[in-house]
Amino acid sequence: MVLLTAVLLVGAAILLLREQRASFLRPGLRLNAYVSTADGSVAVVDLVRLRAVARVAVGAGLSGMREHPTRAEVWGVSSQGGYAWVLNARVNQVTARVPVGAMPFALDFSPDGARVYAAASKSDSVVAIDCQTHGLVATGRTGREPVLARATPDGKSVLVVNRRDGSLGIHDAATLVQRGSVPVVAQPEDVAVLSDSSLAFVLSRTEEKLSVVDLRRGVLLTNLQLAGRPSEMLLKPDGGELYVISPEAHGLQVINTWTHEVGDYVLLGSAPTHGVLLPDASEMFVTDTAAGRVAPVDIYNRRVGRPISAGQAPEALRFDSNDPDVKPNLLLVVNQGSGDLSVIGLRAGSQSLLTMIPVGSQPGDLAVKMF
Repeated sequence: MVLLTAVLLVGAAILLLREQRASFLRPGLRLNAYVSTADGSVAVVDLVRLRAVARVAVGAGLSGMREHPTRAEVWGVSSQGGYAWVLNARVNQVTARVPVGAMPFALDFSPDGARVYAAASKSDSVVAIDCQTHGLVATGRTGREPVLARATPDGKSVLVVNRRDGSLGIHDAATLVQRGSVPVVAQPEDVAVLSDSSLAFVLSRTEEKLSVVDLRRGVLLTNLQLAGRPSEMLLKPDGGELYVISPEAHGLQVINTWTHEVGDYVLLGSAPTHGVLLPDASEMFVTDTAAGRVAPVDIYNRRVGRPISAGQAPEALRFDSNDPDVKPNLLLVVNQGSGDLSVIGLRAGSQSLLTMIPVGSQPGDLAVKMF
């Protein structure tokens, strides 16, 4: 009986470990999460062992952190330093700092991953960096106070959101020469683009409106009225629907991208802020900053599931896999108030908090890289 009990306990432990391990990882592959913190460092979390394994000093005012689509690198910008930085994921070291201009906040990769684009809000400029050589290959003038540069899916244009101008600049992706400028909602901060690069949706976190821009003709089509000031928007992979999250409206609004009409509304909670969609767009997970939890949303039926506990003031969130053909096993949530990373299991229909990993004071951006 003692021997049988021991065998059963060992088997249960092995099963539990396999349930928490990323099943799509082949031997030799690593899967890490990267979390920027207020002290100018990046915490590295091993998502197989579920623990922090390194802390990398980068620089002041970290922002816009993203994993490179093909290289074993994590990129971001230092708003105070005025440079883009490159973290080598294999050795957990910063291998390059590239000057981009005063006060950058975000960056974006070209569809092929060969270039990265960054706008400098105090320099009224946008730059392109070669991802292999880390050298500047193009520079362009923008409108006033550009806060974001985003490459279109077809790789032909770079869209620059100019906050002070209230405009969307359309630049040639190769030369960064501006081909046109479209007036949009006041103080714009984000842009989403359809997969065919025909339409762009421009969001302002200070206005209850959303601008729709025809990129082929370079004209504003309409300004859609929203229920409240938005915090984030998510585009369905097939481009048919745009989901706009609003803490003021306590939920999300669904916008039909073909008719440009505001449709369904889903009540989520106290202060929904950020969201992430499953690859098949069947379910969305939304952080509620005030309630300290994550709300699962059935997109097909417009229903909210049982809330999942997180830490204090949950903000950014990501899945452990970015592969559209692989169903994620883990949901990662950055808790700004409690300074940790919540790891939520998604397997076998069970959505529950597995562990919380300390990462540092006031964590901000979150990136995930398999290599």
